[in-house]
Amino acid sequence: MPAIKPSCVRDLKVRVNIVDVISRVVSLKKAGARFKGLCPFHNEKTPSFHVDANKGFYKCFGCGKAGDVIRFVQDTEQLSFVEAVEAIGQRFNVTIEYEDGGGPTREERSLRKELFDLHEIAADHFHQAFNSRAPTGEFMRKYWLERRRFPMELAEEFKIGAADPLDSLGAVLLKRRFSEDALRQCGLFFIREGAMITLSALKPRFRGRLMIPIRDHQGRVVAFTARQTDLTPEDDPAHEAKYVNSPETPVFTKGHLLFNLDRARSHVAEGHPFLLVEGQLDAMRCWQVGIKTAVAPQGTAITDSQLILIRRYHPEVECFFDSDSAGQKASLRFLPLALRAGLEVRFLTLPGGEKIDPDLLFLEKGSEAYHQLRHSALSGIRFACRSLLPSPEAASGEQKARTGQALFEIIAAAESEIVRAEFLADAARYLRLPAATLERDFEQFRRRSVKNVSAVTSSAESAERSTPPSRPAHTPERDLLLLCLHYEYLGKPLSLALPHDWIDTSHTAGVLLNRFLAEFEQDAWPGKDHVDGLLENPDEKALVASVLFDAPNLEDPVKVANEGLRQLRTRALEPRLRQIELDLASHGADSNVDAISLIKERTRIQQQLRNPVGLSVAV
Repeated sequence: MPAIKPSCVRDLKVRVNIVDVISRVVSLKKAGARFKGLCPFHNEKTPSFHVDANKGFYKCFGCGKAGDVIRFVQDTEQLSFVEAVEAIGQRFNVTIEYEDGGGPTREERSLRKELFDLHEIAADHFHQAFNSRAPTGEFMRKYWLERRRFPMELAEEFKIGAADPLDSLGAVLLKRRFSEDALRQCGLFFIREGAMITLSALKPRFRGRLMIPIRDHQGRVVAFTARQTDLTPEDDPAHEAKYVNSPETPVFTKGHLLFNLDRARSHVAEGHPFLLVEGQLDAMRCWQVGIKTAVAPQGTAITDSQLILIRRYHPEVECFFDSDSAGQKASLRFLPLALRAGLEVRFLTLPGGEKIDPDLLFLEKGSEAYHQLRHSALSGIRFACRSLLPSPEAASGEQKARTGQALFEIIAAAESEIVRAEFLADAARYLRLPAATLERDFEQFRRRSVKNVSAVTSSAESAERSTPPSRPAHTPERDLLLLCLHYEYLGKPLSLALPHDWIDTSHTAGVLLNRFLAEFEQDAWPGKDHVDGLLENPDEKALVASVLFDAPNLEDPVKVANEGLRQLRTRALEPRLRQIELDLASHGADSNVDAISLIKERTRIQQQLRNPVGLSVAV
């Protein structure tokens, strides 16, 4: 992969407003001179994620994640450094310059970029087939209009396609000269291992099916869902499956994406959270009738990653799954996951246990049905109670006890003690039990759970305790690193006053301080705005971003520097002093021990420790 010129990276950071990039993922609000929002890297209810547009950095004061605009794109989109720079440049029309004057060739172009391009071309190909006058196009449009009862406008908006039983996608992609890796890994073909990439070797995965493009949160096509139709050939390996998804690829992990998130995220707002439905057709029906916040998992059970995606944009979610037994079970599996993700959940349910899926309901009654269901929506715990024990008034004590144990599994997933207390009170009312009784049983449940977890994890915790932290939260090295970056005039004096062997290089702050002071000592310090060239890995970049984000307003930076030097000196010299005392005490007048030399060394160290630290700083 080609190297990007450092000057180009600096220019990109200057020209691209970090707020514009982050606000595509995080809902940011102005907070003084900065912006803040809910952190995209961990679950939280109170915003602790801050963005400083002037400095070009972000920092979460909850989990400690920090970085610049490139780091953010790398972490949120799982891109390499070069891929992230290329992606930002493409979005904001910044020309990317590479070392040796040339851009990446087709062979050097990143596989991910190729796969994004390939899927867009495939989506166009299938969509053209859907709109064509050929028999397959005519059939698929009729299927869409009459069997699925969707309008053509929706097909245009979602770029619905058709895969012909004798599909020619392979020829189209070969003509575009995509790489062998891209063709093998795109998931659109069955290719025999070891076979040369020829037209005959590209066996289409999707034939005779209605094609629904799957997009990531940025709107890029990354995969397809293919619906079985009467045109699906008998020799299709998955002929009996109603829906077939693309396999996972370098750009598609089905547990990390939500269908329609790219559109729905711009419509969520206060009082209008996401509506989670089971299938893609449900989500499209919602969109058709004006419910713009509907999203759906990709043909699999909801995952933690998908819930974190939802939590990035809104702290609440409404759930409307099919009302059959499978839908009810899916809802109960979903609830504790959502609570652990910090989401407030409400369930939309049909009156009287009516059996109808969202697609048909909204087709027949439109968005008015949705608004009516919202008025009678159930909290998470009330939904669980009704699902587990529909008739509490007729239930026996044993039935209530079993229901209570099932509810405890859900209640324990809530992070807040307040939420747990409310859930217990609501459950007690529903079960017609004294609240104190349910609370006692819940505490017993928690103690048993903690005991079981402790037994399983004790060995792992012991191992963890024996491992020193790789990134201490606060050290003298970090304090001096901050001074080097924010008060650069102290760098040279520190490099002359601080012996390198006093620095603990077992953690990132020490490694960087050691490296930075060497630059100051040689008068080669590039300045904090050009420090990227001295950073060797993501941990170093994250730490520097975090330190630069902090804006210290020190009355006396020299005093802080002297205190840091004193702490490092004490930490470096006191262990040696204790060792000398032990040697003298244990050996006494032993001729093998040079007692006089040890005493002289002890005196010298004691004198060093008594002397005040005074950094020489030119005014």
